[in-house]
Amino acid sequence: MTSTADHLATIDALRARDFPAQRRGPGFHVADLRVSEDFWDADLTRVEEVLEEFEAELGVLVQVLTLRWGDPRVLDLADVLERSAMGEPVPPPLDDLCGYVPELYVWRVDGRWVGLGVGQGDRELPFQLLVAIGESGVG
Repeated sequence: MTSTADHLATIDALRARDFPAQRRGPGFHVADLRVSEDFWDADLTRVEEVLEEFEAELGVLVQVLTLRWGDPRVLDLADVLERSAMGEPVPPPLDDLCGYVPELYVWRVDGRWVGLGVGQGDRELPFQLLVAIGESGVG
């Protein structure tokens, strides 16, 4: 299992990294900080235990980054998913994240936004604790 210090090092490294060149729209990075096992044959108790672990780990990171950067904005990605489903434009990477991450904790830091969340693509798939960092369109 990775530690909070490892997660912070990954976040800081991604913040410092240049964004890939893109023909359209802002650049961004999305990275998994931790990924669980899948749940094809798991019982509901195990799924709930793992979700609680991931949410607790997210909570610790939110607390640490709040001390560093101030209170985050909580972005409800259900609203983003609804806009996307209605055909409205949604900036990347939110267009992908909204399908499996219900909310992001977002900070504005040095001209970029940093978002943290926990998601699961489907009931059988792993949980992901992830970070997304972008130039614009969020926060």
